[in-house]
Amino acid sequence: MTIYTEIILDHFENPRNRGFIVNSTKSCHVSNPLCGDKINMAIKVDKEKVADIKFEGAGCAISTAAASMLTEYVKGRKVADLKKLNQKSMIKLLGIELGVNRIKCALLPLEALHKLI
Repeated sequence: MTIYTEIILDHFENPRNRGFIVNSTKSCHVSNPLCGDKINMAIKVDKEKVADIKFEGAGCAISTAAASMLTEYVKGRKVADLKKLNQKSMIKLLGIELGVNRIKCALLPLEALHKLI
């Protein structure tokens, strides 16, 4: 079985929530120097819920798909609940098993989210 499932490829080729937020609550930059993945992420919080979240960056299919899927997941959710997201949550969201080297790609968007909240 390949790690590039249909849903991963769809999110890589057609990333959701890609772009900028003009009046974001907070923004951050994260990168993985080992593979070159880079993500800029911005969030807009209203009444303790994620009103909007967007990302920009360059990375592999796993990193881009993970950012797309994570930003879709968090919209409308309470910030307090999102603080509980961890590696296990990310793997479940992606729906695939990843090796040691690829897990870092999948967790980069989560690292950005944690910096934002």
